[in-house]
Amino acid sequence: MFRNLVDHPWVLVILVVLLIALFGSKRLPDAARGLGRSMRIFKSEVKEMKNDGKEDAKTSPTAAAKDSEPTALEAKLAAEQAEQKAGEHQTRAS
Repeated sequence: MFRNLVDHPWVLVILVVLLIALFGSKRLPDAARGLGRSMRIFKSEVKEMKNDGKEDAKTSPTAAAKDSEPTALEAKLAAEQAEQKAGEHQTRAS
């Protein structure tokens, strides 16, 4: 089927004209953009699925210990939450 497109370029021209006639010139670029985004998301998800199994096998006890340590942002958020709770407790006690 695809050989006909290469051997006879007029078939491709007819297909393009039909697509423009059916969907309009404004909708085709949006549809192509949406298809491209979908393909990028699909490829990244497939790549992530492939890497999930590899990362689980490579995880060592030291890597697990690093993951359990809070990051600077997490520590800061925890400190802010503790301050808020202390402030609420003082307000209730007053």
